[in-house]
Amino acid sequence: MSGLERLEYRGYDSAGIAVATPGASRLSMAKKAGKLANLAKFLADTPLVHGTAAIGHTRWATHGPPTDANAHPHLAADGRIAIIHNGIIENYLSLRVELVAAGVQFTSDTDTEVAGHLLARYVDEGLSLTDAMRALARRLEGAFTLLAIDADAPHVVVGTRRNSPLVVGLGEGENFLGSDVVAFIEYTRTALELGQDEVVEITPDGVYITDLAGVSVTRAPFTVTWDASAAQKGGFATFMDKEIHDQPTAVADTLRGRLDERGRLTLDEGIVAESVLAAVDKIIVVACGTAFYAGMVAKYAIEHWTRIPVEVELAHEFRYRDPVINVRTLVVAFSQSGETMDTIMAVRHAQQQGAPVVAIVNVQGSTIAREADAVLYTRAGPEIAVASTKAFLSQIAASYLLGIYLAELRGNKYPDEIAALLAELDQMPGKIQRVLDKSEPLRELARSMVNERTVLFLGRHIGYPVALEGALKLKELAYIHAEGFAAGELKHGPIALIEPGQPVFIVLPSPRGKEVLHAKVISNIQEVRARGARTVVIAEEGDTAAAAYADHLFTVPVTPTLLMPLVTVVPLQIFAHELASAKGYDVDQPRNLAKSVTVE
Repeated sequence: MSGLERLEYRGYDSAGIAVATPGASRLSMAKKAGKLANLAKFLADTPLVHGTAAIGHTRWATHGPPTDANAHPHLAADGRIAIIHNGIIENYLSLRVELVAAGVQFTSDTDTEVAGHLLARYVDEGLSLTDAMRALARRLEGAFTLLAIDADAPHVVVGTRRNSPLVVGLGEGENFLGSDVVAFIEYTRTALELGQDEVVEITPDGVYITDLAGVSVTRAPFTVTWDASAAQKGGFATFMDKEIHDQPTAVADTLRGRLDERGRLTLDEGIVAESVLAAVDKIIVVACGTAFYAGMVAKYAIEHWTRIPVEVELAHEFRYRDPVINVRTLVVAFSQSGETMDTIMAVRHAQQQGAPVVAIVNVQGSTIAREADAVLYTRAGPEIAVASTKAFLSQIAASYLLGIYLAELRGNKYPDEIAALLAELDQMPGKIQRVLDKSEPLRELARSMVNERTVLFLGRHIGYPVALEGALKLKELAYIHAEGFAAGELKHGPIALIEPGQPVFIVLPSPRGKEVLHAKVISNIQEVRARGARTVVIAEEGDTAAAAYADHLFTVPVTPTLLMPLVTVVPLQIFAHELASAKGYDVDQPRNLAKSVTVE
């Protein structure tokens, strides 16, 4: 149950567990629709029999609504076998027809139950649970992680994965399986990754991995660099608030230890050959959601420092439009979890075309980290709240490191220029902390706007993706209409939305070095105010022009233009968190959302 609590950020419309007990002919099971608290309450009144092996699941519905019947685990073979599943089984309809024809009766609307009954059929034919899992995986199409237990093998849990995460935790006299190491971090920090189309059997004393043909596979363990306390709220009311306040440390951890003994920047794992990077003539960033906006920020910085053209693509559109890529195209994949299915498929498509791939991810041992040609870990620690905050800032910081690394490698920047950029980056954690330290007026403003039905966000240049991210956070958390616009587009249509009292957030460029853009956005502020808008301006300290045109002004420390998103997005995160909290919503687990989108 503690493992499920830590994993509830991945899905929370129902939950259940099944337990195998030596000597019992059936498994004990409990499952309830709704959040994990519903299951905990049920178990407090009706505890299950203690056992030696168990599986549990928190669900994010795909096939079938969130009901008790559709919750996982699903039982088969008269309660002898239980199965849980992440992902989507694409050929479940044809398999269901086959099973119904054989006399199987279904009790749910899920694709998962098909897998359970098929697994039970293989066991009934005389296969061990592990051999049956291999046979099952060979029949299934789609993306899945499956775990199963058998009442007749009460010291065994068997799992397999395809295009969906599964990690093994190595304990003493106990072993674990989880979709994220956070599930078992309370018990062990030693883990190993499971490869594509592999089957794992765990017992209290061992871990056995094979491919689908039954050939033994050896996997090297790794050590998780954070402990269980990092996955706790630490005195904050919500995980999101904690993670917002984690951001100075998260950015610092992303930046630290990046210089080798020669004083040159290095990345993390499997670095692409320098000769390959030196020949790159185009960069494509692929990502989804908040990570996509981090990629938009990266475009401004990397192009400026390297003079290489950068495109930013939604990962789910990338491979379907037949992109023009080759061995001289560097593809950079952004994903907090490293398990975003759309981004995984974009990475594979790029590699099939011969393009090298660099991954910017947070989770060690994740699919994208394993499959990319090189990895830059963000080192942000666990992010439990569904709406991303510290992962966003860490991805931006990591993309700056990648841009500086490429500029250094290709000779676009002199050593003193590289040193100056790194020195400026080193100051950013302290500047983020200053924004957090003076955030209370912004929280008060959010509480006063609890009845607003729509909020608009404007930004220009590197402030544009910040405006988009601000709008996304408000949509995710407060369930109100919010839109981000490039400020220059205002007169091309969006100004029609302005009416008296309409709140408009404006991310104002620095007046230093971007005087023309600053003046143009000031004109945008005047235009919306003339039509009755209520302006909330995020501006640099000392920007005297901003105060004259802001109904509400919040300042951030003076920062180089390309680094400004690290400070300007923080007020927008705080505002969204506080407004949603004032409306009484669960900011850690917004409705209809899951932390990692592991299906296409």
